[in-house]
Amino acid sequence: MVRRIVGTRNNRPLYSDALGELIEVSETDLTLATKNGPLRVPLDEIHRAKRVPPSRRPNAADVVALELASNETWPAPVQDRLGEWLLRAADGWTGRANSALPIGDPDRPLEAAIDAIERWYAERGQPPLINTPLPLAAPVGAALDARGWGARPLTLVQTAPLPAIASTIEVDLATTPTEGWLRVAGARKSGLPDAAVHILTAVPEVRFAHVYGQPGDLIAIGRGAVTADRRWLGLSLIEVVPEARRRGLAQQVIGALSSWAAELGVPRAFLQVEERNTAAVALYTRLGFTTHHAYLTRTPPPP
Repeated sequence: MVRRIVGTRNNRPLYSDALGELIEVSETDLTLATKNGPLRVPLDEIHRAKRVPPSRRPNAADVVALELASNETWPAPVQDRLGEWLLRAADGWTGRANSALPIGDPDRPLEAAIDAIERWYAERGQPPLINTPLPLAAPVGAALDARGWGARPLTLVQTAPLPAIASTIEVDLATTPTEGWLRVAGARKSGLPDAAVHILTAVPEVRFAHVYGQPGDLIAIGRGAVTADRRWLGLSLIEVVPEARRRGLAQQVIGALSSWAAELGVPRAFLQVEERNTAAVALYTRLGFTTHHAYLTRTPPPP
């Protein structure tokens, strides 16, 4: 943690704290990998700095394992490798399935690896995207900053023991999504190409939650996918139609999917949510979810 001087008021210094992983020190400044991306701090602005105990954050192996579990439960139809890095494409449907995941060794210098990513996506007619788990991929983020890359809003990867939620409504769980389920999901995600159906269904143990209102209209959906080792339930597409919100339906969907996973012996769940989606973050907090780590989806500079 670094406490820096950011100004003065009434002849007294004003301070701001920054928490992150130290990734570079030069003669003039230092660089931290923070949850919002790399932060460069001039040395003459630093008031004090201290080491935060590692137990306050997940280790690199835990971040890698959860990122791979996420990839397993949201499988892009086209996947390739750049050393240990993953390259994924799915007709542009969702950033997660259409981005490189830079974890491990790309088997070449960092700048050459980024060049290879740009070529791989150009060959498929897609813009290159790179997901950078923080602070694990901070060096990648710093290299992208130098190239002028931007970033989408910060995404939180949250985990919790499976929530035990008393059922107050009927939630139908199916092994395949109905046409109504796909319509609701498509409305949220701007359509459903063939690649989307692959992502949703190409997991051996998956359930699609349906909640019906009157007169039989679908009013809430959700998806739960279990990893092959049965260590994780990945929750996604928890969606309630606008006219049925604020009735606790999302919580009921999560409860039904969690009960199904618990019967398989799965101990924990994870989900991904944008930090700026405060309503969803508040719901997940009430259900016991905490942020394991975060990532930025990095976007290329304008042509």
